[in-house]
Amino acid sequence: MASRTWLAPAGLVALALVPSIAGALRLTQLATGAEATPERFADLPLPVVLHILTAVPYCVAGAFQFSRDLRRRNPRWHRAAGRVLVLCGLLAAASGLWMTLGSDLPAADNAATNAYRIVFGTGMIAAIVLGFAAVRRRDFRAHEAWMIRAYAIGMGAGTQVLTHVPWQVTLGTPSPFARSFLMLTGWVVNLAVAEWLIRRRPAPHARHPRPRRALTEASANTQQSPA
Repeated sequence: MASRTWLAPAGLVALALVPSIAGALRLTQLATGAEATPERFADLPLPVVLHILTAVPYCVAGAFQFSRDLRRRNPRWHRAAGRVLVLCGLLAAASGLWMTLGSDLPAADNAATNAYRIVFGTGMIAAIVLGFAAVRRRDFRAHEAWMIRAYAIGMGAGTQVLTHVPWQVTLGTPSPFARSFLMLTGWVVNLAVAEWLIRRRPAPHARHPRPRRALTEASANTQQSPA
């Protein structure tokens, strides 16, 4: 049973592996001056570096927040890691928006792809802020829900590998329209899974008030008792 608590973190780390490796190669290209492929963002090295250095730890370290056993045994680690992840998530989303808005549209993309990046990047920032605000007021259930949604958006690149590879293998390089659809599918799938996880959580424990019927009977008995 204990090993099952690590299935989700292990799966999420595996999902983040390919974009993490791609990010490391991109940093190597920038550091060595090698020709970048694709050519997009070549004129914006700062947000590219910032995005990779924050998105990779956000996705990899964030996976371990899904281990309920780890959170229960190490609450201090959960809180400390959570603070770092909030910062990383905000910087990753903000730098992604910076790259999207600050660079020219390449031939492989279309306006819809850029619009999706803006919508989901903004949504990720909003979810992190709402999750942080919830934990500040000690609404842990809302905090968990918003952080799951933010992480789902942040892991879009991992799922987009899964949506692109089958298309690439069977049909070749996707057109800009197909690419925008595959990008959107990755985010939608992640958010659908996130909402499923949120809704299947056990209901919070609540104090059970004394049944109204018992209160009514007690009141009636008091009124009928002889003086």
